[in-house]
Amino acid sequence: MEPLIILTGPTGVGKTELSLRLADAIGGEIISADSMQVYRGMDIGTAKIRPEEMNGIVHYGIDNIEPTEPWDVTRFVSMARDAISKIREKGRIPIVAGGTGFYIQALVKDLDFEDEDVDEAYEEQLQVLDNASLHEQLRTVDPASADAIPPGNRKRVMRALIYHHAHGEPISSQNERQRETQSPYNFAYFVLTLPREVLYERINRRVDQMIAEGLVSEVQALLAGGCPRQCPAMLAIGYRQILPYLDGDCSLTDAAEQIKLETRHFAKRQMTWFRREADAILLDKTAGDDAVLEQILKILRDKKIV
Repeated sequence: MEPLIILTGPTGVGKTELSLRLADAIGGEIISADSMQVYRGMDIGTAKIRPEEMNGIVHYGIDNIEPTEPWDVTRFVSMARDAISKIREKGRIPIVAGGTGFYIQALVKDLDFEDEDVDEAYEEQLQVLDNASLHEQLRTVDPASADAIPPGNRKRVMRALIYHHAHGEPISSQNERQRETQSPYNFAYFVLTLPREVLYERINRRVDQMIAEGLVSEVQALLAGGCPRQCPAMLAIGYRQILPYLDGDCSLTDAAEQIKLETRHFAKRQMTWFRREADAILLDKTAGDDAVLEQILKILRDKKIV
């Protein structure tokens, strides 16, 4: 089986730095499993790695499309599979690094997402509802998904409702079955962790840094470039909270605090997802990056991945 390394964890845990060190140590190249870093012009709010920080290591899945273009799990899996082929042709090892657990699961389990017939009348009924009403409907039919998906992620809430309508079962049940699917890869699935209070402090500091680096100007540039306020990219955490500030409805301090709060909630949901993954190897980063890297390398040698 083809080798594959997963390096994931909640937002703010320090995946980027360790992925670079790992790639350098094993001759790897990195595939981003971040659902937002794929968009051009969305750099500060996504904590995107800068070209000068890549240390010559090839990255895939960064700056692929415009913010107005659609991006979903199907497109991610297609991109990632193509990247894996290119990386292996060069005799190098693919490292999937990022925090979108659903994308990672789909790739590792080699899941196919074929187009299904959609009840357009039902979809139109959903489109006219606000986010809170959609989320309330989801909680009625699929409480597990409602706990995992925030009301602001309108696309995923609607997808879960449409799945339930079409199949008569919660999409969370499908997700659990997919976790049991065998992978075609010889893979290791590393999840970086930190104590909650440490992680939350890192998140708070990072948001302050984003504001200092010009997040407001980045949002203004996206709007000026023709990115609609309601497009999925602009509804991401770190972007949608700036819009009320630009409208004069809140202070920048209030907007920053809202970003921090929602990012902390997001990190909590991420860890809930990763802890349910049977293959996940949790690594506490308080041991320090040197020690964690040595743990990873030992496991990779034991699994004969490197």
